[in-house]
Amino acid sequence: MRLPSRPAVIGATILLALTSCGTGTETGGGSVTLTIAANSISGGKNAETAAWIKQWVIPEFEKTHAHVKVLFQPSGVDDEQYKTRIALDLKSKRGADVIDLDGIWVGEFAQAGYIKPLSEVGGATVEQWEGWSQIPKAVQGLGVFDGKKYGLPQGTDGRVLFYNKTLFTKAGLPGTWQPKSWQEIIDAGTRLKAAGVPVPIQINAGTAMGEATTMQGLLPLLAGAGSEIYTAGKWTGASQALKDALGFYRQIYGGSGLGDPKLQQEAKGRDKSFTQFAAGKIGILAESDYFWRSVVEPQAGVAPMKDRDQVVGYAKIPAEQPGGGIRGQDFVSMSGGAVRVLNPNSKNPKLAWDLLAFMHSAPATKAQLSGQARISSRTDVNDEVLTADPMLKFVADEVLPITAYRPGLAVYPQVSAALQEATAAVVSGTSPDEAATAYQAKLAGIVGGAANIGG
Repeated sequence: MRLPSRPAVIGATILLALTSCGTGTETGGGSVTLTIAANSISGGKNAETAAWIKQWVIPEFEKTHAHVKVLFQPSGVDDEQYKTRIALDLKSKRGADVIDLDGIWVGEFAQAGYIKPLSEVGGATVEQWEGWSQIPKAVQGLGVFDGKKYGLPQGTDGRVLFYNKTLFTKAGLPGTWQPKSWQEIIDAGTRLKAAGVPVPIQINAGTAMGEATTMQGLLPLLAGAGSEIYTAGKWTGASQALKDALGFYRQIYGGSGLGDPKLQQEAKGRDKSFTQFAAGKIGILAESDYFWRSVVEPQAGVAPMKDRDQVVGYAKIPAEQPGGGIRGQDFVSMSGGAVRVLNPNSKNPKLAWDLLAFMHSAPATKAQLSGQARISSRTDVNDEVLTADPMLKFVADEVLPITAYRPGLAVYPQVSAALQEATAAVVSGTSPDEAATAYQAKLAGIVGGAANIGG
């Protein structure tokens, strides 16, 4: 839940953080104090995480580290306010020893020098941690910047194609469907249209859907065309991969009747697409596993489908052509999530690493889930807790190993907005080439010139 902004309280919190924060300080009797910071608070934002830290992590860690006292530094503010507070702490070489960050902030904090690679802070034992073998390399990418590991990923998610099996049967399409190229998605959409399905394909587009356009639509398509939005220190401009991705939008919304252009322009278009899918009016929809567990969930979903388990199918997002995706992949995805990092200013960095590693151990991860079926970053935990939910297990087993992440850089939100505008232009009739060229012109102004743009 989001709490209202209270500047006076926030200012006091920042002052407190600067004057009395825990950085592994020595206390009386030779004991050590470590501190955990998270944007979680009892009775408020992310209360479950706060409860887990206070009721499980701290007592369990202290059982095996008798000389260590662990304190929790809760917050319950807007994400940007939390980000500002943590940045101020780290800039002042203060702050908690173990810190929660949104994965999208990692690159920005690393470039500012606020955080350092885990091995530089925690020492040689970092690379020997047993957990690395349980976290797919693609998922480790959530905490990686410029090839170095800055944080341990927490829970994550994955983007897939959802489809309505009933509508597929009506169109003569297979109940178990896995397209192997973009053309096979278009072909299925054409069959659905011929069968009278009102909206054969829904791929988020335009500015009204905000980041959902970028994460559920443009970035997976870009990955499927073999490119990421930021790589090797440069931002992707009007490349062939981007033109191909925008061209796919054109095939759906450019008069073919395979998608609904007006839906992409409505203020509540994404919510409306959820309702239409649940009502059997959309055949194929690209979304994250959030759609399965929170939107069409039979009991408490936003747009509940009582027959979800029988009617809703799911498939991996294919590359434009087999082998044409990033890393030579046949299928692609995008993921988001949070990480935990070490404070490079900790007075006891090795103990801080022990605490961080403990928080990401299998027992700790299972304790945090509290019996809920949710995707964690650990394969061994997912294998155990997701057996009762085949869709989430599908994401954990099939999607996470091939996923990718947004670049954690400060200008990314502006780049994302420019990408959304490019898709909106195509939906409104602009050619993919023109939209890509206009995007690159905006991109240059955002990222500091053409020298920071790649092909």
